[in-house]
Amino acid sequence: MPFGHARVLAFESRRAKEMAELIRLNGGEPFIAPALTEVPLEHNEAAFAFADRLYAGEFEMLIFLTGVGARLLHRVLSTRDPEDRFLQAMRRLVIVARGPKPVAVLREWKIPVALSVPEPNTWREVLEAVRTTPGRSVAVQEYGRTNPDLVAGLEAQGRQVLAVPVYQWKLPDDTAPLSQALEELLDGKFEAVLFTTGIQIEHFLEFAARQGRRDAAIDALRQTFIASIGPTCSESLRGCGLSPAIEPSHPKMGILVREAAARYAEIPR
Repeated sequence: MPFGHARVLAFESRRAKEMAELIRLNGGEPFIAPALTEVPLEHNEAAFAFADRLYAGEFEMLIFLTGVGARLLHRVLSTRDPEDRFLQAMRRLVIVARGPKPVAVLREWKIPVALSVPEPNTWREVLEAVRTTPGRSVAVQEYGRTNPDLVAGLEAQGRQVLAVPVYQWKLPDDTAPLSQALEELLDGKFEAVLFTTGIQIEHFLEFAARQGRRDAAIDALRQTFIASIGPTCSESLRGCGLSPAIEPSHPKMGILVREAAARYAEIPR
């Protein structure tokens, strides 16, 4: 089997069981330590302020970066206004969706998607997709943190940009698996590590830093085979001084595990 019974660390949260099973199917011994959880912002003033401007006709383009964020934005706004008001307002705009997940949500709502951003769905593809599309005033549904490169790129195209924060990430309430993962990583007990979002490495290193072991964690990760699900995730890894050994041919979890296992098997021991 490709992973050859190697111990494989992953930080998946929502799909932890699926990730573990994929690793087993590809010959690895999984250890899953969830590194993040999605939580609504405690106060949604920014979302409601966006809605007021939207309903006043101030925007020409709305960019959705995630399906989860699109659903939560609708849910938040529906606590104050009629449920269909947001959907009706969107039909007057140029709607841009970053990848298949927000596209699926918008189709469910029967909202026409003017532009579907192609893989690998980074901020660069977003900028290229909208480059020749009219729309001076743009709102961007954020996906857990601000993307300054996307905002700056849109502004460089001559647009006025409003970033709309809808949800944020935090460490899980139960950090025991992360603690065990850190100990075993420092003891050299993992041969491979899989990342499905850049926020996972940021949170893991934040957790390690709380214990004064951030540098040690980075050094230990450098001794492992690192797989990244795509360019955006890889940027986060490189920003932490880590170089992924592989990005899959498509940014899907199953393809990530399968192709990472195959590449791992090619490395001389």
